[in-house]
Amino acid sequence: MSCHGNSSASSSSGGTTTTAVSAPTSTVSAPTITSQPSGQSVAAGQSATFAVIATGQPPLAYRWQKNGTTIAGATSSSYATPATTTADNVSMFQVVISNSGGSVTSASATLTVTSPAPTNPAPPSPTATVNVLTYHNDNGRTGQNLNETILEPANVNPLQFGKVGFLPVSGLVDAEPLYVSNLTVGGANHNVTFVVTEEDLVYAFDADTFAQLWQTSVLGSNETPSDDRACSQITPTIGITSTPAIDLTAGPHGTIFLVAMSKDSNGKYYQRLHALDLSTGAEQSGSPTTIAATYPGSGGNSVNGQVIFDPAQYAERSGLLLLNGMIYLAWTSHCDTAPYTGWIMGYSESSLTQGGVINVTPNGSEGSIWMSGGGLATDASGNIYFLDANGTFDATLNASGLPVNGDYGNSFIKLSTAGSTLSVSDYFAMHNTVSESDSDGDLGSGGVLVLPDLFDNTGQVWHLAVGAGKDANIYVVNRDSMGKFNPNSDGAIYQEITNVLGETIFASPAYFNNTIYYGAVGQNLIALQISNAQIMVSPTSHTSTFFIYPGTTPSISANGTSSGIVWAVQNNGGPGILHAYDASNLSIELYNSDQAGTRDQFADNKFITPMIANGKVYVGTPTGVAIFGQLNPAAAQTRTSMPYRWHVSETFALVMPPCTIYSTTSLRGSICTRFSAHGSRCWKDRPRIVSVRFWPWMALTENLTQIPSNDSGK
Repeated sequence: MSCHGNSSASSSSGGTTTTAVSAPTSTVSAPTITSQPSGQSVAAGQSATFAVIATGQPPLAYRWQKNGTTIAGATSSSYATPATTTADNVSMFQVVISNSGGSVTSASATLTVTSPAPTNPAPPSPTATVNVLTYHNDNGRTGQNLNETILEPANVNPLQFGKVGFLPVSGLVDAEPLYVSNLTVGGANHNVTFVVTEEDLVYAFDADTFAQLWQTSVLGSNETPSDDRACSQITPTIGITSTPAIDLTAGPHGTIFLVAMSKDSNGKYYQRLHALDLSTGAEQSGSPTTIAATYPGSGGNSVNGQVIFDPAQYAERSGLLLLNGMIYLAWTSHCDTAPYTGWIMGYSESSLTQGGVINVTPNGSEGSIWMSGGGLATDASGNIYFLDANGTFDATLNASGLPVNGDYGNSFIKLSTAGSTLSVSDYFAMHNTVSESDSDGDLGSGGVLVLPDLFDNTGQVWHLAVGAGKDANIYVVNRDSMGKFNPNSDGAIYQEITNVLGETIFASPAYFNNTIYYGAVGQNLIALQISNAQIMVSPTSHTSTFFIYPGTTPSISANGTSSGIVWAVQNNGGPGILHAYDASNLSIELYNSDQAGTRDQFADNKFITPMIANGKVYVGTPTGVAIFGQLNPAAAQTRTSMPYRWHVSETFALVMPPCTIYSTTSLRGSICTRFSAHGSRCWKDRPRIVSVRFWPWMALTENLTQIPSNDSGK
């Protein structure tokens, strides 16, 4: 499971270090900054949050400065400004971190303050009925919200759509935000966005006004979030990593279920399952419960024939699953630090008592479950599907075709939940599964998707599920007969698609209108159509943008089967980019957050899944949640002094709001392969392009194909 890193804040070079005078025998060193504060861009009236990550002998003391002057009370690893004004524009923020060994001063981060924050022109809608209660919208993990009536291709563009707010929190947001409509909080109805962080904090925000409604820490007495366990994948702290699950019918006001990791002052680690009241954030009766488990076996961390779950060795990374009154959890390791095995556990949501437990590598090692944050998926019969990471696989099978010792490392697994117990009822393993595990080329980096029932040309119904991982193949299993294991070939699988993804998968796919969307590492986001209950082996469309590691997990907004938009976050190791594409043709980019200069910027975070609800798009960041939505007309008009820059092929049909060409500049014969909506990006083997700058409020007066290649305007 190497290279299955989770999230960390972006880092940059810079800063100065000073060392305190100490006794010759002292071995304490000054702190080291591992992630510098990054520049922030907000609209006037909003708060900006700066954060730093440092290591060193505790205790570490923090002292934030603005333009060289110490800020009173700003003594933690992050600093949230008061509501900003335009006078704060281009202010410089830095932090001095010290311990008994000396001090270090961070690099300066610039605050950019634009004109007042736009708001959604639609008034708050407390009677909305849209809910996002689990990872990727549903238990099939399709990633589609089919009840989006506000956002549509016609109004998602840089003139009408952009960043409208930011929800500041303490700690990294690695989980997908969730959304509940028309919830009573404090005696009034609100649409509510729920956010969890790696500082073991849970927040509820009004989704229309962005006001914080409540905040809860789930830490026990004298506890802190876990350290990163000497692993850079979730750092600097491990708290609430996975996407929670919400049951609107549990408790007096509904309940949000989540898993939190912590440690006490004696260095003991805990994993706990919490059930919080949606309206107040208070623990429900019987909450929390401390996670503990044993399972028969002789594998890693076993004693007297029982494998023991050690909370220090695991993180709950995959999205929680709420199914038939049970909450299901799956566990991954910290890097590949042994010992660890493959645990899945079920807990009653009413009592939080443990139900079914299974270990899928009980007599071996490794085989954890993380799926880049994707969730355990289910079908209508209550079976659970997931992709297991590299680990022990027993190539010797019993009479039923199951591994003789119960070890299923690097497999596509189906669990039965009958009788509130967990058991492997079917699986598929590649013919080369053992060698893939040995070379860290396993399935575990990708998420699973359970497709709706599909019909072939004869009318036969097929029950299928899809998964892909590090070997860059797409595996389509028949959920009624997945294929099991054959050391000579993969011939028993329903469909195996090679040479289409182009690279490894560290993401989950999405589904909409008989189309599957995949975003591999360093590749285009592609659309694969389904026909005759088969996935077509050639993309019907793809984006011009290439998504560097970890690729991208798309989400879909649509109004039924119409107005489909594919949303995807591009990780750049600094400012992230939110993209919106026409779901019927990914070559048509409707919007990206880089088109409006700094107005829509946000800091990126790995393995982030955008969430769409009630006209807004929510994106997790290292310090909060960026919110995108419709700009009101007045706010949009204040930005007409900002040109939008595009690079357009001389034969490319531009899709954007009406505009006129302000100037054109030849790129001197540059050869380009892709239309780029955010910068001077040229590749080889395509026609020469021209650089075109538009003023977005004017009317279109020229045809791009008529631009002379030697034109040189301003």
